[in-house]
Amino acid sequence: MKIFFLYSLIQNGSELHMKNTMLKKLKAKGMKLTPQRIAVIEAFAEHALLHPSANTIYEEARKKKAGISLSTIYYTLNELAKNGIITILEFEKMDNRHEGNTEAHIHLICKECKKIIDIFPRVFNPSDIIKKVDFLVTDMRFEYYGYCIECRENKAHRKQAVP
Repeated sequence: MKIFFLYSLIQNGSELHMKNTMLKKLKAKGMKLTPQRIAVIEAFAEHALLHPSANTIYEEARKKKAGISLSTIYYTLNELAKNGIITILEFEKMDNRHEGNTEAHIHLICKECKKIIDIFPRVFNPSDIIKKVDFLVTDMRFEYYGYCIECRENKAHRKQAVP
């Protein structure tokens, strides 16, 4: 219970921070703060740790702004990505997801539940590599695929339950 409460405090604090950061970046880029954009940003920020899909954002944004369309969600997400406020993670075998942290980091992607976990290793410095080979980087993505602890534990429990 204490761990969940602490996680909730951290999550709520990070939601507010994510929302405020995105709104500041939006203003700095000269983009208008429309009610639809605010609804999308709020929905995104509430689920940022999950790397939400457009459909997840749509479901949440509809609660905040009645009548918002899925096409508005896609348009807004594309505008945010085009302006460097978010990153769109494109996948072949699952829905595209959206990332609020545009710093270089590693993704651990569960092949079972599709959860994406961010890892920020201390020794990971892509700019050092780029300088050594004199390479102009336009995009970067590091991913490892496997199974999260919850899915591995669930699979172990299912195996035990089979007679």
